[in-house]
Amino acid sequence: MVRRPKTRESPGMTDIVRAPAAPMQTGHNEFGTLPEWNLDDLYPGVDSPELKRDLEWAKSAAKAFEADYKGKLEALAKSGRLHEAVDRAEKLGDVTGRLSAFSYLRYALDTQNPEKAKFLGDIGQALTDLSTGLLFWELELNRIDDQVIEAALAMDEHLARYRHWFAELRKAKPYQLDDKLEELFHEKSVTGAQAWNRLFDETMAALKFEVGGEILPIEGTLHLLSDKDEKKREAAFQGLGKTLSDNSRLFTHITNVLAKDKEISDRWRGYKDIADSRHMANSVEREVVDALETAVRSAYPRLSHRYYQMKAKWFGKDQLNAWDRNAPLPTSDERTFDWESAKTTVLDAYGRFSPKLREVAEPFFVGGWIDAPVHAGKSPGAFAHPTVPSAHPYLMLNYLGKPRDVMTLAHELGHGVHQVLAGPQGSILSNTPLTLAETASVFGEMLTFRAMLDKTTDKKHRFAMLSSKVEDMLNTVVRQIAFYSFERRVHTARKAGELTTEQLNAIWLEVSVESLGPAIKLNEGYGIFWSYIPHFIHSPFYVYAYAFGDCLVNSLYAQYEKASDGFAERYFELLKAGGSKHHSELLKPFGLDARDPNFWSLGLSMIERLIGELDATDPT
Repeated sequence: MVRRPKTRESPGMTDIVRAPAAPMQTGHNEFGTLPEWNLDDLYPGVDSPELKRDLEWAKSAAKAFEADYKGKLEALAKSGRLHEAVDRAEKLGDVTGRLSAFSYLRYALDTQNPEKAKFLGDIGQALTDLSTGLLFWELELNRIDDQVIEAALAMDEHLARYRHWFAELRKAKPYQLDDKLEELFHEKSVTGAQAWNRLFDETMAALKFEVGGEILPIEGTLHLLSDKDEKKREAAFQGLGKTLSDNSRLFTHITNVLAKDKEISDRWRGYKDIADSRHMANSVEREVVDALETAVRSAYPRLSHRYYQMKAKWFGKDQLNAWDRNAPLPTSDERTFDWESAKTTVLDAYGRFSPKLREVAEPFFVGGWIDAPVHAGKSPGAFAHPTVPSAHPYLMLNYLGKPRDVMTLAHELGHGVHQVLAGPQGSILSNTPLTLAETASVFGEMLTFRAMLDKTTDKKHRFAMLSSKVEDMLNTVVRQIAFYSFERRVHTARKAGELTTEQLNAIWLEVSVESLGPAIKLNEGYGIFWSYIPHFIHSPFYVYAYAFGDCLVNSLYAQYEKASDGFAERYFELLKAGGSKHHSELLKPFGLDARDPNFWSLGLSMIERLIGELDATDPT
């Protein structure tokens, strides 16, 4: 019901992890005038009467909700009036979500600003405090007999809209604790996981890396790992390794604490598998995720191993160094896209699929919904924040004009379009599970890639685009499943006691050898690279959602290529549904079923097909 401030990778806000941020820009003119956020659509400022009004209203509304409904929900359900409480919960969720989004988005623009960090923390504390009295809501709903809930849904058409939400909510019934324990877990989260998350974020943002005699923040250092100059890539790799190793004690401690914190929570709640809580939050069955992991890991030799062997050959090497993995090819696409060109490229690609898709996307470019410039203190990477249905999403980029930046724009815009289309579902049903949250983003990226490829006649540019797309897919599918395997091993091992840095490094190296294959040399210093991945800190086991989304979209796109008639209409219905239906119901109109092993084979075959196309092409 209450939405607290979100960290970059927390559920409800999606981002793309394959696009590292970059060095600070000196101005906007190099790429034209880059758009910046206008947060006035949320609140005019931290001291605005509107913000103070909403915060006070939320506090009083939360107290009134507790007074009116605590201990009375079963009677309300039997009387056919449960929809009244749902409506009030939804309104409260929208207001607290607006407060949460505003505090986080201000912070994301300048994470080193003490005032913005304090405001984020203060809003988070206020929302935690007011939501403590609301814990009864979902707990008490789950104590109502199934037959009573079913009867209430049958007699009330308005309430019946929330049938899937009730079904998902009741899956948590076996794992919920008594009210006092739930209240303790809730209140302690501010000084527990949330505090360690913030420590990680602020430590990582403050780290300095020496690269070739220059001192850089992490975003600039990561950016150099994809530089055309091998000496710069190696220097960035060495700089990363040294600084991360120098801080390994802290990162090891944070990892141990959070893994133990999760183990305690899971044990008290009775989860059988270390990732079951994530699967439940994603509305996906464990066997589906297990099938995905098995399918991708068994495909490593056909995908990543084969591709990196090809890439080593293109570089004239038997084996690539770790800093060469994301290196641009000798024939790489060095074109620069100013902002207007990027905007036109993406919107035209969206419009070619469907004029309606373009129509939904266009407002992002005129209303201050996108923040594109790179500057000191800004969160690295890119994300789409849905905010609340009564407002609109915001997209954050670090735009540097490269073809990959155009793809990132297409990706995040897809998230934004999805969030806009799902908005009418309301603050409860518009939240899309992570397994489907990547659908529109990856599909939008694929549309843009195909449109750009069709317009590219230069053989070297086409080859470079194909290889770049394959690398993105490998980073989204293979790398994220490797991350998931790493997390499973770490959380499993943590049950037996604290893990040392050396143990964590060893697990990371073993997983990397398996996923990357013999063509990648894991140079000294690579073992500590697990420590900068924020997903492990903010959202344990989140990462498989990227692979799920990419394979799902590959399967969807294969269906689109086979029979495009009526596809757009079915696609829009999927996006509009938000979180109101199970993934099996949403995929059925496309003839797809994630429980079918062939589903994953179809998605992976598209990556394999592109690798085969590259293998048959002369890069020169």
